[in-house]
Amino acid sequence: MRQVEREGATPVADPLPGRQLLAASTGGHLAQLAKWSQAIGSASDSLWVTFKSPQSDSLLQHRRVLYVPYVAPRDVRGAVNALVRMMKEIDWKAEEFTAAVTTGAAVGLAALAAARSHHVPSFYFESVSRVKGPSLTGKLASLDPQIHTYCQYEHWAGRRWHYRRSLFDSYETLPKPEVERPRLFVTLGTIYPYRFDALVDAILLTGLADSRTVWQLGTTTRRGLPGTAVSQMGAAEFEDCARAADVVITHAGVGTIMHLLEMGLFPVVVPRRAKRNEHIDDHQAQIAGLLNSRAISMVTETDELDRNTIIAASAISVRSTAGPATRGDRSSSVQLRNASAPLRSETADKGGYAATTLHLPSGRTEIT
Repeated sequence: MRQVEREGATPVADPLPGRQLLAASTGGHLAQLAKWSQAIGSASDSLWVTFKSPQSDSLLQHRRVLYVPYVAPRDVRGAVNALVRMMKEIDWKAEEFTAAVTTGAAVGLAALAAARSHHVPSFYFESVSRVKGPSLTGKLASLDPQIHTYCQYEHWAGRRWHYRRSLFDSYETLPKPEVERPRLFVTLGTIYPYRFDALVDAILLTGLADSRTVWQLGTTTRRGLPGTAVSQMGAAEFEDCARAADVVITHAGVGTIMHLLEMGLFPVVVPRRAKRNEHIDDHQAQIAGLLNSRAISMVTETDELDRNTIIAASAISVRSTAGPATRGDRSSSVQLRNASAPLRSETADKGGYAATTLHLPSGRTEIT
């Protein structure tokens, strides 16, 4: 396998380009793996393993996909079931995978276990949301010296964790005309059972919400909001609403943010806070801090969100520059390929903790 050396670093083995096994849970993990797949040379006939959802249906359209039943975080039984299914339904000999790659979660670890049993070189790319150190899945993967482990933050890279640039480093901003009365799209994700009333209230106080506003509220059920309010929406509808808006206001969910950045949109990002029971912990503040340090989103707190902040965001757009660092030149353009072959058998100032991604059962919108 090809080796890459950075000055002063231990040689790092990259995934060999070609037909790869790519596994991730839906939401932020899948969004990141889609972006990594181009940087690591994933062929168009690579096999993806994930859960069936509007996100995966849209993102992996025309690709080869093995859908497995939903595996909850730390669901050992579900992970074992997914492992058994992969062992049985994938024709490992015929596939001749050059590598197995995951961005985390239990289903990803199951895929690496299956790949390792068939002597497929295995790689674990830790999530961009893991600012302070590896996730539990990452820690388990790092116990196997034959699994190559990568992180996106140099400050906690070490003997078992090789540094790769953050996925957030591959975007830059561009100016565009400011909109004095912007059309808003508000998306709060689908993080059950956590509400985000503080953000809804803050937006209402700006006076900018009107009959054109679209609200995707998740579990934050509200009555009498101006505009159109829905709990969930499919990926295509999400994209339509985001593109039609002058400004998108969102919680600091990695999957949602990466989706918006890839669409060229400069979102207003407001992190959920554990003290208001808006999430399990304050990891969204870390994500918001990363975005703020790179100036690729308008980051604010609910009590600081005002009319001027939203209007200012309408005057900025985003574009993808280069892919995340990997082989020799550490860059490559990131564009999603299609495949039609059949299946063969710096932390935020207002702190938080390492990220915990919550996923919902398949059949529900998985924009987290």
